[in-house]
Amino acid sequence: MSDVTLPLPTADLNDGVVRLRLREITSAIPERGWVPAYHFTIERADSGDPVGLLRFRIGTSEWISLYAGHVGYAISEPHRGRRYASRALRLLLPLARLNEITPIWITCDPGNLASRRTCELAGARFISTIPLPPGNDMYERGDRFKCRYRLDPDLRAQ
Repeated sequence: MSDVTLPLPTADLNDGVVRLRLREITSAIPERGWVPAYHFTIERADSGDPVGLLRFRIGTSEWISLYAGHVGYAISEPHRGRRYASRALRLLLPLARLNEITPIWITCDPGNLASRRTCELAGARFISTIPLPPGNDMYERGDRFKCRYRLDPDLRAQ
């Protein structure tokens, strides 16, 4: 754990299918534009087996709302197609309310159809596809556009 102080998740981040297990909280790095973040392992609720990772950035900036998003997630290949990521996104809603993050911005590459579907299944609304500005790490990796989705923490998990 870092020296950052963020509210610890008090809600049970478990829907009976997946559970979010807090791994660490990282500090902001202002000179890079990074904000504090929760880092979770996404686990199967029945067995505790890890199926993926999720990062939830706590803070909002133009960079986060337009390009990086508040949330990053990845599901291990053998566990894909089971809607674990969309369930994990819904589990973040109480934590977003606790940290006063509203709305939650999620971005993905336009060609990543699985991630786009994950956002929709979680209840996020597609807002726009925008070009990345040159000179940042995503652009340098070859990304040129980001799809932006908005997830409102006022939604209740179903």
